[in-house]
Amino acid sequence: MKAITLKDAHGEFKNYLKGNKHSASTIVAYGKDIEQLVEFLEVLKKNHIHEVGHEDLQAFLAKMGRDGYTPKSVSRKINSTRTFYRFLKINEYIVDDPSLLIAHPRYELTPPRILTPTEYRALRDAARNDARMFAVIELLLQTGIRIGELAQLRLSDISGDNLTIRPFEKHEARIVPLNRSVKEAVRRYLEARPQVKEDRVFVTKSGKPFLVRNIRTAIERYFRLAEIKGAKVNDLRHTFVAHHLKHGVSLVLLSKVLGHKRLSTTERYLEYVQDRGKENTNLTEL
Repeated sequence: MKAITLKDAHGEFKNYLKGNKHSASTIVAYGKDIEQLVEFLEVLKKNHIHEVGHEDLQAFLAKMGRDGYTPKSVSRKINSTRTFYRFLKINEYIVDDPSLLIAHPRYELTPPRILTPTEYRALRDAARNDARMFAVIELLLQTGIRIGELAQLRLSDISGDNLTIRPFEKHEARIVPLNRSVKEAVRRYLEARPQVKEDRVFVTKSGKPFLVRNIRTAIERYFRLAEIKGAKVNDLRHTFVAHHLKHGVSLVLLSKVLGHKRLSTTERYLEYVQDRGKENTNLTEL
């Protein structure tokens, strides 16, 4: 077993996550979780990883609960801690893994927020005079792609009736069909798009890539303008899934279009969809 300080272990852990192609959001979240853990342990005067036992980890999670973190957030911190300890064991910094003695708190998953036809039509109307944001919203709503995938789109990825989604973080490449509405929205945006060398589809007025955080902020602004309460960007993807399940689209086809690694991920939506139609293989416009 090799000796290592908590701070050094935290730094190496972040590099480990990056090297294993974890998503940017996972790297940030897990990194912050372990930073909180290290700061807590330092208060207990523990500076080396071999000094930490499962009772210390339990005390940390108990503090998170007292500080107002929800059971779901505490559960994520357990996942972060277990990933951290898995890294430590792989690199022979520990022999025993105390994180395995910690149990996840029970909590109920919040149902996905699915926009009604009235809501997503209002969202479209709010953005109709903004060619770029109208195209962004149409792509997310009509194809179900992830916001990170949208931000990475290149001009060459748009070809006729299809959109090529490149490998993104741990998600594989795939082809997503484009319907009439989204093709028209993208065409209108590309006509107004700044003539710049940048090959990302969505750019700012100065020609720089339109980043995920800026896309998210802009969509949230249109949610407010459309007076849609309690909605987030990912709810456009949820709405795409629910719409097509309701219209009987094959689970296998839908799972492939969405880029789900497991069919069970798509199947989870079935409990939120009433009156599922006869199974078919045709994607329809929202």
